[in-house]
Amino acid sequence: MALSPDQITGLILAGGQGSRMGGSDKGLVLFDDKPMIVHAIERLAPQVGPLIINANRNTDIYAGFGFPVVADAPNPQGEAFAGPLAGLLAGLRAATTDWVLTVPCDSPAFPLDLAQRLIATQADNGCSDLFVAQTPVQSHPVFMLVHRELTAVLEAFLNSGERKLGFWQKQNGATFVDFPDEAAFANLNTPEELNSLESSK
Repeated sequence: MALSPDQITGLILAGGQGSRMGGSDKGLVLFDDKPMIVHAIERLAPQVGPLIINANRNTDIYAGFGFPVVADAPNPQGEAFAGPLAGLLAGLRAATTDWVLTVPCDSPAFPLDLAQRLIATQADNGCSDLFVAQTPVQSHPVFMLVHRELTAVLEAFLNSGERKLGFWQKQNGATFVDFPDEAAFANLNTPEELNSLESSK
């Protein structure tokens, strides 16, 4: 039986350093006159049940958007900004549903049927706990549907000092789900990319 949206917690990953954006908090950078976090909320909220934001700074601003905010899970190395897996771990711990769907804060045009396609594949692959979006060009690891049963495995992976998202996914038997449009997954890492996408609209 396919999952329903209310059985999935949406997790927006906004915990990065924004180093290629001049250190800006990318979720709060304006795109089309709205913070990028707002684009993510507007696209993800209709596809899931509860929604959580992962952020490591400006948490009061993020909380003002009306959803719980969780910081990266701490790690034995004391490392700040430990990458998207640290945000995922925090989200898995905070989620009230068995499944968590992650998106980054800096991809303002991700598919409106993201959850639908991932859910459909999960229904056909009931023994898998991890589903990752891919296009004919490449995989998009930060767009994933994850079962909370992987929480302990992820914690051990991070505690070992590992950080590579794609490696963790392959290590845990990720099922890759096809999406047709590479452009939908474009993420805006630099001011030039942001300006380019705005000017093309």
